[in-house]
Amino acid sequence: MEFSLFAHMERLSPDEPHAKLYEDFLSICKLADEGGMRAIWTGEHHGMEFTIAPNPFLSLVDLAHHTKNVRLGTGTIVAPFWHPIKLAGEAAAADLMTGGRIELGIARGAYSYEYERMMPGMDAWEAGQRMRETTPLLRKLWDGDHAHDGEFFNFPASTSSPKPLQENGPPIWIAARDPNSHEFGVHNGFNIQVTPLWQGHDEVETLMGRFNDACATFDGPRPKIMLLHHTYVGSDSDDVCRATQELSRFYCYFGAWFQNKRPVSQGLIAELSEEEIAANKMMAPENLAMDLTIGTAGEVIDRIKRYEDLGYDEFSFWIDSGMSAERKRASLSRFIDDVMPAFS
Repeated sequence: MEFSLFAHMERLSPDEPHAKLYEDFLSICKLADEGGMRAIWTGEHHGMEFTIAPNPFLSLVDLAHHTKNVRLGTGTIVAPFWHPIKLAGEAAAADLMTGGRIELGIARGAYSYEYERMMPGMDAWEAGQRMRETTPLLRKLWDGDHAHDGEFFNFPASTSSPKPLQENGPPIWIAARDPNSHEFGVHNGFNIQVTPLWQGHDEVETLMGRFNDACATFDGPRPKIMLLHHTYVGSDSDDVCRATQELSRFYCYFGAWFQNKRPVSQGLIAELSEEEIAANKMMAPENLAMDLTIGTAGEVIDRIKRYEDLGYDEFSFWIDSGMSAERKRASLSRFIDDVMPAFS
């Protein structure tokens, strides 16, 4: 089992300076690098203070100057917002600038709020089809002189400029949930990223089952699979209890953004009342305590051992939570010091 960090800037109040949030982001990422994590993943989102990440390549190139060993991954590029030639070239340039440390996670996107603003009229089905057309083109463009005549893109012979530093280009990961997405990724030789979100261990098992089913129908090498999960390592039971309450609030806001029904001003969604949060039983603290990777170090070790036994190759510590930077750092430090050594 290898370990990585999944992190973004997140702003809960207009009183928080973006510069301070970025300092906090860098601090957490440097801790992951110094602690021996394999990779840092950061994604792409637009117009949302909930997740501030307009171009992950910018963040990753800067992180390369603040870290030494960690791999630097997009978690994830929203494929339908990119032209394949532009994506191939920017990924290659980032790989060159970071000394060959880039890994490329790609998804169709999830927020209709972003679709409405970036690609008006596009739905999730079309977004998925655009991802499936774009992603296999990247290696062909890195090889060079590739022409394409497809449903969404048509271009004469084209070559990524520059070329990636890594031979054959950065490793590609597909964010997958349904069986068809797993099959698409595996059959194209891509690694797989999955997240059960708040849906618990049954979903962790289901996602691995879909991956195994896809691998069973593929004659090539078995790709890697990464589990992305909200994680908190508490100092004691009271600290863990506080974390479940904070993550309950986070997931209530996550759901509100996903539903795309509340007004948004200056990138901040209309505040949820305490009554609305309390009424969301699905995201209740007691449910998330069971369904997320939360607990004292020993409890978190036991949970991740179960994931390892299922066959997951990498566990990514999803740190976005609405918690203070100090609480995030303390939890990640305990994970590095007390949890990771159990998997050496």
